[in-house]
Amino acid sequence: MTRAVLLLTCPDRPGIVADVARWVAEDGGNIVDAGQYSDTEHGLFLQRVEFEHPADATALRASFEPVAERWSMSWQLHVPGPARLAVLTSREPHCLYDLLGRCATGDLPAEVVAVISNHDLHAPIARRFDLAFHHVPVADEGGASRVDQEQRVVSLLRELEPDLVVLARYMRVLSPAFCEAFGERTINIHHSFLPAFAGPRAYHQAWERGVKLIGATAHYVTAELDAGPIIAQDVTRVSHADDPATMARRGRDLEALVLARAVRAHLEHRVIAYANRTVVFE
Repeated sequence: MTRAVLLLTCPDRPGIVADVARWVAEDGGNIVDAGQYSDTEHGLFLQRVEFEHPADATALRASFEPVAERWSMSWQLHVPGPARLAVLTSREPHCLYDLLGRCATGDLPAEVVAVISNHDLHAPIARRFDLAFHHVPVADEGGASRVDQEQRVVSLLRELEPDLVVLARYMRVLSPAFCEAFGERTINIHHSFLPAFAGPRAYHQAWERGVKLIGATAHYVTAELDAGPIIAQDVTRVSHADDPATMARRGRDLEALVLARAVRAHLEHRVIAYANRTVVFE
């Protein structure tokens, strides 16, 4: 039996659920998990259906085409399995360590194919996990210009062919060209509860504003800085006694946890992004 996940979006009309269920049941298919959402503001129906079927993925895609056409669907059919991850990072190691540990222990269904960084600090971490490490510095770190450095990173990613690019506190602003090439499969972790405090000094901004909650946000990458569709968020309390350094320490646990949640949701094909927002099926 083929285990498959169907994600679909279409104009909301009566009869969609029944038609999809009927298609799955043909020739002995069986639904094992299903979630759906009607967005009345946008007039859309969104659904995730996980099922088993005796046909293979190629045959399933071909047989679903008439159903998709009938309902004007945008859709994807995935066969779950270990994904290929490329991890980009800068100085902060906490999200990198957490991701590598979760992948190594099987907590995340993924294989990390390389760690890429604009600093050489984390080569020992990559070696510890027996992973390839690529140091691609920029001009102020003794390397190439911003444009050339990003082009080198893009070339590496094209060679590696990852299913997902994870920015584990990668503190470089990405160009629109990068976002166009990889944005739909790039997840970033930002150290604030977006849309509050975008940019690199989020904890300092939070301290200056005197907030009582700080957060972390994982989102898909778009050309607009820290403004892509949000996948996961969480918060923790702080007080007047916390300075920016203490806030950053408290926030690091959140950042690692929220990033892992977002990566897992993506890898399990639980996310549909549209209109700069997401539906995340539990």
